[in-house]
Amino acid sequence: MMMSCQAWPEPVVRVQALAESGLSSIPSRYIKPRSQRPTTTNTNTNTTSMAYPQVSQTEDDHSDVNMNIPVIDLQSLSSGEDIALREETLQRVAEACREWGFFQVVNHGVSHELMRNARELWREFFDQPYELKEEYANSPNTYEGYGSRLGVSKGAILDWSDYFFLHYMPPSLRNQDKWPTLPLSLRKVISEYGEEVVKLGGRMLELMSRNLGLKEDYLMNAFGGENEIGGCLRVNFYPKCPQPDLTLGLSAHSDPGGMTILLPDDFVSGLQVRKGNHWITVNPLPNAFIINVGDQIQVMSNAIYKSVEHRVIVNSNKDRVSLAFFYNPKSDLLIEPAKELVTKERPALYQPMTYDEYRLYIRVNGPCGKAQVESLTSPIR
Repeated sequence: MMMSCQAWPEPVVRVQALAESGLSSIPSRYIKPRSQRPTTTNTNTNTTSMAYPQVSQTEDDHSDVNMNIPVIDLQSLSSGEDIALREETLQRVAEACREWGFFQVVNHGVSHELMRNARELWREFFDQPYELKEEYANSPNTYEGYGSRLGVSKGAILDWSDYFFLHYMPPSLRNQDKWPTLPLSLRKVISEYGEEVVKLGGRMLELMSRNLGLKEDYLMNAFGGENEIGGCLRVNFYPKCPQPDLTLGLSAHSDPGGMTILLPDDFVSGLQVRKGNHWITVNPLPNAFIINVGDQIQVMSNAIYKSVEHRVIVNSNKDRVSLAFFYNPKSDLLIEPAKELVTKERPALYQPMTYDEYRLYIRVNGPCGKAQVESLTSPIR
């Protein structure tokens, strides 16, 4: 599907350039409405205390604001020796998908050295001269390349971040000519990293399928099969910000695709996940991936698994780099609740829609909480 807008509505400003200019206050285009701002921000570089969750004004909400998203060790799934431990791990994945929509995984099978190299090389890319990066400037037609905004609404309030977006799967969409040539080894590492993360995504789809009581290959087939799934990498660069309490690196949203596998910054935390009326700041473990359920798996599971709102706060002292790999259905397939999960007591909650049709919404409007997936709910008959 072609985008309805072929160009950005206004000249694009690189947030990194703003941050490096030495400004002491941020332009009004980046100042969020009061209801969307982080409540408090601490400039302490200790990542465990950089920011505190936003608490609602309701007196009956007693959630533990010091909680973290679940951490799941996948070691038992590859060893196969301890069946009881394997079943416990499966249960923990199921519970995380139902209750949180987010979890961290360790012992996931991806090389720690490859993870470090990928993150460091992308940081080096963002340190390149602007004229080199501008050779990869993107448009809202495909978003592929070097960008600084989501959505094409003129006058929209923007997020405090730059990014690089590229297609990895299916192979027919993989165009290395659109990938950066510097640093010299970046293209090679993108290929290696993408291959390993795609494998991890396939394993996670098998676990989710089993936990839903479906055939192990159900979600993979519903995504289009191993050779037709969609896989995109968005590398986020969040420059340091002189007024982090007024803006966000990425506005609150749920991910429109199937599943996201995030390699977070290893020094500075910034991801916040909504849990009830709190925003929980995720403290990433070393060498862990953060995995979250996207809107398409919420639809396929008939809302047994939930995509969850999340956002990114920024830091006054430190830049951040993270790599988000979006594991998505083939763009022209109809996505709908699995027939096995639709009953008289629990009818289909969503009407069929292709992923192409679905993602057009966020590409035009930018991040909008969970407004899109909730708008798909079918009237109960």
